[in-house]
Amino acid sequence: MKLDSKYFDSIRTRRKSTRAEEPPAKPTCQWDGCDKPGVHRAPVGRNAEGQYFLFCFDHVKEYNKGYNYFSGLSDNEVARYQKEAVTGNRPTWTIGVNKNAKWGPAQNQARASAAKMRDPFGFAGWRMNGGKHDSPRERKLKTLESKAFETLGLAANATSSDIKSRYKELVKKHHPDANGGDRGSEERFRAVIQAYQLLKQAGFC
Repeated sequence: MKLDSKYFDSIRTRRKSTRAEEPPAKPTCQWDGCDKPGVHRAPVGRNAEGQYFLFCFDHVKEYNKGYNYFSGLSDNEVARYQKEAVTGNRPTWTIGVNKNAKWGPAQNQARASAAKMRDPFGFAGWRMNGGKHDSPRERKLKTLESKAFETLGLAANATSSDIKSRYKELVKKHHPDANGGDRGSEERFRAVIQAYQLLKQAGFC
């Protein structure tokens, strides 16, 4: 580019200021009676998200000691907030767009296919049953379950109320306080509790 080009005439440069630019003024601490710079932010509180007080270092420490986001809420409201916070305080839905259309054409076709195919382990039946296993009484007992019934002195076809009443009876009978700290009774007491817990987890009671 030539020095006498017309483009030089259109160029304008900004003149440097002769005065030194003053730094921006710092806000004053919002604590009553304090005139120090307020450069530290402190949250205003619940329902005022994004709003802050400005304090100096000493007063922001003092403010944070007594700050409680859940102030004024009951225990139930705090528990509800914590539960909703797991999903970012947003509503959630079960898998599937329309639960009323649970058995549409695609699902009915899948059920028909499952009925035709050989399924020795019952996976298709579990799927068509809404993901639920058959009742524990409709299948063969596992070894630990059979042993648990033996420990409680019950038959495998005992009802839920029979299991519970038998458990209460044995716990009262073999409790260490009722047997003067007898070691044999204490072992029996522990075995009864473990048997009952196993049957409860398996869905028998």
